[in-house]
Amino acid sequence: MVVKNELENLGLHPVSVELGEVVILESDIEHVIQTLRMNLQTLGFSIIDDKKSQTIDKIKNLIIDLVQNKNNQIKSNLSDYLIEHLAQDYSSLSKLFSEVEGITIEKYFIHQKIEKVKELLMYDEMTLNEMAFLLNYSSVAHLSNQFKKVTGFSPSHYKQLKEKKRRQIEDL
Repeated sequence: MVVKNELENLGLHPVSVELGEVVILESDIEHVIQTLRMNLQTLGFSIIDDKKSQTIDKIKNLIIDLVQNKNNQIKSNLSDYLIEHLAQDYSSLSKLFSEVEGITIEKYFIHQKIEKVKELLMYDEMTLNEMAFLLNYSSVAHLSNQFKKVTGFSPSHYKQLKEKKRRQIEDL
């Protein structure tokens, strides 16, 4: 909504505004691009207008959507999933992502999954077994090993650390 309002305030006509992508009717926006860039930057957004950055952004958005919303619905491996949605060769996607981000696509995917586990641990509504299934891990042991590799803590120890930091409302 914020991005759409900003575009409309500058006299542009957005056709669609989605996460990471905006389509507008106007083909020539050079006269307002600097103002738009500054206004969006103040709001915490940025314009990505080169092909490499757009591809990186698409990869990140697909992975985040996969982890946050589609969980274990992936029917193939990550590389096939990205090829299917981006219609590009995986080795070139992987090389580009690693060069620009300094991390492999697979590690980025793992980090996103671990962030989701941290979130689920805080809600305390699922067992590790349910989390492993939800995030398409082969076992709880595999999830725990990756979690420890990324955070330095086991999931149960991480949860205990967070619980110590939280104070009950009666204790405030």
